[in-house]
Formats: sequence, structure tokens, C-alpha cells
Amino acid sequence: MPPDEDRILEERHADVVTLRFHDPERRNAMTASMGEAFAARIAELAGDPSLRAVVLTGSGSAFSAGGDLQMLEERAEQGRAEPGVARYPIRDAMRGFYKLFLSVRDLPCPTLAAINGHAIGAGLCVALGCDIRLVANEAKLGLNFTRLGLHPGMAATWTLPRLVGPAVAAELLYTSRLFSGEEAARIGLANRALPAEEVLKAGQDLALEIASCGPLAVRGVKRALARSADSGIEDQLSFEAHEQAICFESQDVGEGIAAAQARRDPVFKGQ
Repeated sequence: MPPDEDRILEERHADVVTLRFHDPERRNAMTASMGEAFAARIAELAGDPSLRAVVLTGSGSAFSAGGDLQMLEERAEQGRAEPGVARYPIRDAMRGFYKLFLSVRDLPCPTLAAINGHAIGAGLCVALGCDIRLVANEAKLGLNFTRLGLHPGMAATWTLPRLVGPAVAAELLYTSRLFSGEEAARIGLANRALPAEEVLKAGQDLALEIASCGPLAVRGVKRALARSADSGIEDQLSFEAHEQAICFESQDVGEGIAAAQARRDPVFKGQ
């Protein structure tokens, strides 16, 4: 088993970072120590203004097999030993656990999940927290909480309906059934499905394509998309106009317009 600090591997190419869950012997099961290492890396990256995209993937044949079963068993023993009393400390502990992995949502730049293999339970929930998902055709995905006798967590009941619609989300959450990467793309959970050996490169290529666009504008788009579900059109129009006004103050807009006029690729500096 890798040391705590080595459970998240980081690779940087230009302005794109790839983070990799790294506990392949346990199929990248989500432990508290892995979550703490992950949240620490995310906090560092969130403060890097030069970062333009982050790709998340897994070591070995799985993206993540989900929550650590030993941790779940310990919570179950705690709950049965003190019913009604342990409920609140368990609630708080699980909320803290969720936040470690869902810290990926705190990144101000776009995030892409390159789902290279199986993504189950909490493992799939982390991918759902990313902006874009590419998945291996043959990967098995599922939100298996009810199959364990457990209510879904890690924001599954919030993210899934927004991606696939309430009826499909209800089916997947009620039944805990597994489904393929191909089905994930068909129902809108993933942007596209690919052969497993192509997933990571496709994710990194897409991240580099995003990174070639104006970083100030891209970060503004992320903010706009995050608020759009709870905004009316007039409110969203005002937000867009405000974000455009900010961009018009930047050197990047001048570069973008000049590049379009000269029919060349722009070189944005995030200024």
C-alpha cells in the first residue's frame, strides 16, 4: 500500500495537471487518508492562477471501487452500538468525508474525469463532481449504495438528476444496478465512451484544448454554469454581462480579437 502522501500522483504538462488516485491493489478505494491527500493537492492547485484544467484518473484497471468497506463497517458497528446517539457524530463524519473528495468542485478551472475503468459508489460520485467525463467502453459504473443497505451519499442525489434527468437517476439510485461506459455516454452521464487505452489521452487532449482558450473567460464560464441551475434568465443575463465587462478589461480580449483578424491561433496569458 502506498504511503499516505503517495496515494495521489500528480503530473503537469503545460498548464494542465493530471491527478491520479493511486492505490491499485485496492482498486483505488476511497479512504480518509486518500481523501486528505486529495484535498491537500486540490487546495494547492486552487491557488494556482496559471492552472487551466485538471484531469482526474485512477492507477491500474479501476478509476475507483468506491468507499472503503472497512470504514463503512466501522460506521455500521458504531451506529448499531448506539442507535439514535451515534447518528449525529456519524452524520458529521460522513459529511467531512464527502467534502474531502468533493473538494474537486472547489477548483476554479475546468475539471475532467478520465474514467479509465470501474467507478463504483463514491468513486463514481467524484467523477460526477467534475465538469466533463470521458469513460472506457468496458468500464462498469454504478451507484451501489442501496445494494449495501445504505442511503446514497457524496452528493449522488444532487449531481445525478442534473446530468441524466430525474427518472433515469431514480432508476439508477433505487436499483444500484451496474451499467457500462457505453450506456453512461448514451444517457448523458459521460460526454463520450472510448476504448480504455484511449481514455486518459483523450481527457488530456481535451484539457489542452480548453487550456488554449482564454483562461479568464473559461473560469468565468465555470462560474456561470455553476450558478445557472438556480438562476432565472434575467439574472443569468446580468451575470454574463458582468463577466464580459471584466473580460473587456483584459489583454486577452485584445489578443483574441487580433488573432481572429489575422486568422492565427491566439496566445492567451490570463491577463
